[in-house]
Amino acid sequence: MRYLRSIILLLLICIIIIFIYYYFGYNRYEYLGKNAPLPTELHPIVAEKSEVLIKKAAKEEITVVFTESIRSVDRQNELYALGRTKDGNIVTYAKGGESYHNYGLAIDYVLMKHNNEQTWDIKYDGNGNGKSDWFEVAAIAKELGFEWGGDWDTFKDYPHLQMTFGLSISQLQRGLRPKADLQSE
Repeated sequence: MRYLRSIILLLLICIIIIFIYYYFGYNRYEYLGKNAPLPTELHPIVAEKSEVLIKKAAKEEITVVFTESIRSVDRQNELYALGRTKDGNIVTYAKGGESYHNYGLAIDYVLMKHNNEQTWDIKYDGNGNGKSDWFEVAAIAKELGFEWGGDWDTFKDYPHLQMTFGLSISQLQRGLRPKADLQSE
């Protein structure tokens, strides 16, 4: 009788593990292996939501332009060198392979003034509604499922938006990728 209880308990535990595995969305990822090539374009959902962001911001009379999206490891290392081994300000703390840009999951944006000049002034209120356009764009982006670098506790990266799909950089480096056919949330 004790043996039968042990088997039933083991089966119950297996069923619970399988349920948790699917419930928490682990079937949303694919494993491409440790030596998986890096993507060469934005993840389809990130690309789709980026276009929606531009349209929604335009309805608020805010012009958003993307300055960077998918980024090579070499480009990431060039940016990492700024303020360290190259003249300039530090713009990132992520080396090549350590940025969501390297996996097609991040975009950077800038706002355009009415005279078609770019502005990184986070207090800029081009639509005159008394709110920072940067924060308005961030709010729209977050409604679309993006994480905003302006919410980070340490290094505030106001132009940065990313969708991690629940994956850490370590998981991406090991070859896990969000499936391309995920349903937009």
